[in-house]
Amino acid sequence: MANTNIDNYSFDAIVVGSGISGGWAAKELTDKGLRTLLLDRGRNVQHVTDYPTAMMNPWEFEHRGEVSLQTKQAYSVASRNYAFNEGSSLFYAKDSDHPYVQEKPFDWIQGYQVGGRSLLWGRQTQRWSDFDFSGPARDGFAVDWPIRYVDLAPWYSHVERFAGISGNRDGLATLPDGEFLPPHEMSCVETYFKQKMGQHYPDRPVIMGRVAHLTQPNPIHTKQGRARCQHRTLCERGCPFGGYYSSNASTIPWALKTGKLTLRPDSVVHSIIYDPVKAKATGVRVIDAHTKQMTEYYARVLFLNASALNTNKILLNSSSSRFPHGLGNDNGLLGKFIAFHSYRGRVAGQYAGFADTTTSGRRPNSSYLPRFRNVIHQETDFLRGYAATFSAGRSSQADQSGLGADLKKRLTSSTLGPWLVQSSMMGETIPKEISTVRLDPTLKDSWGIPQLSVSVAYDENDEKMLRDFFEQFAEMYERAGFTDIKQIDTGRIPGSENHEMGGVRMGRDPKTSLLNKWNQLHACKNVFVTDGACMTSTSTQNPSLTYMALTARAADYAVRQLKAQNL
Repeated sequence: MANTNIDNYSFDAIVVGSGISGGWAAKELTDKGLRTLLLDRGRNVQHVTDYPTAMMNPWEFEHRGEVSLQTKQAYSVASRNYAFNEGSSLFYAKDSDHPYVQEKPFDWIQGYQVGGRSLLWGRQTQRWSDFDFSGPARDGFAVDWPIRYVDLAPWYSHVERFAGISGNRDGLATLPDGEFLPPHEMSCVETYFKQKMGQHYPDRPVIMGRVAHLTQPNPIHTKQGRARCQHRTLCERGCPFGGYYSSNASTIPWALKTGKLTLRPDSVVHSIIYDPVKAKATGVRVIDAHTKQMTEYYARVLFLNASALNTNKILLNSSSSRFPHGLGNDNGLLGKFIAFHSYRGRVAGQYAGFADTTTSGRRPNSSYLPRFRNVIHQETDFLRGYAATFSAGRSSQADQSGLGADLKKRLTSSTLGPWLVQSSMMGETIPKEISTVRLDPTLKDSWGIPQLSVSVAYDENDEKMLRDFFEQFAEMYERAGFTDIKQIDTGRIPGSENHEMGGVRMGRDPKTSLLNKWNQLHACKNVFVTDGACMTSTSTQNPSLTYMALTARAADYAVRQLKAQNL
């Protein structure tokens, strides 16, 4: 449906999605002078004022932080996420607002509001290294990345300085250093484990985790209106202090202050408009989330940041005579080679040492072991590898017998138990052509858009990797003198940690990839994809920092190309 007054609906750039990467696209494009429209399918969430549970005490929640059976049923997928609780459920998408088809079990968890999942992410931030970018070329699975670490390094620095990342400069080739704020502190048992691993496994460093929290704000952060992290560890409720990075606290307000940004929430993007005469995209079709009325908005350049699977969905639904199977899909690979991170492995134990010591306060991260398997050469019977967390804290023991005053007295005189230690894996899965998303031929959502059908599963490589994680960490725990060691398969199904990636992968060859080294569609140069859909492989690092860096780099290139009249 065309608009009668095109001028009111025309912009220099349109950004679809306001999460971590979309917020960065809006910031960078407006900073460079582009009149930008930022679209999000969910309601508006303004920093501070729209975090209603952020300052609530435990006794102020009707269910003391737990969720009711009715809520679990309404959020049957989202409620399996680790951060879902009575204080955070308002930032998750209900099943009714987020229908999709699971050809195989897949937890596709979404946050449909301005800011998206930047209000819910785990905030762990690690750079990729050349070992990660060259991984597919070394083992021949997936296609070669069209970029290397040197291409992204200055953009990592650019986004780190603005977002605020806490960490140590550890000097590791596998995990490049960044622009860090002061790090958090290891507990004494974590430091002890680091020392033991250094003695027995010099290739397995234990470092303090790197996290997007302001331990010591710099002027650029106070200029954003953000303050020091209060270490409340209530982050999934929204942080009124702006202590951690989110689009709501950081990039969106920054972009709005330029006067160049138009933010339009409640806008469900239906598809991209393609002009075969101009051989480029000219805009997007948007359905109002409430009235269901369709409107068209126009721009010279488009950034797709709707989250990995929704970006696939939009492109697949953007069919035309030129692209009958989805925008840019000349090679038939759109929606294929989906991958994710495996969180199935956990190893736990106890330690009897440091009986006179405990921890004080809270911390939004843990210690971290970067990938050490198959880094330099292939050494196992599985491809790629895994990273892992390591945390240690004292347990509390109290006599819970009796009633009334006697029970209260016993509870207030609790004693410290042994140190509890734990590691969780984050395993790299291999993108495969059989791992796909596609438009369902019959089922539609409330806005008349075909539902996405997801067919992604674990494979034998993932099972071998899980067994290796169990074996290696059980051995490492034994070397450290830990006892009561347990190997736990969490049973998490694919998608459960919000790290779905691929389907619109980057590459050098238009025959085997959808995007070039600048995140442009090979077949439609004024459309850029910089969210998780662009990822060629998943590595073992948390991906959000890389999305930010890719977005800033692509936005800089897009503006330069616009000025040169190449778009």
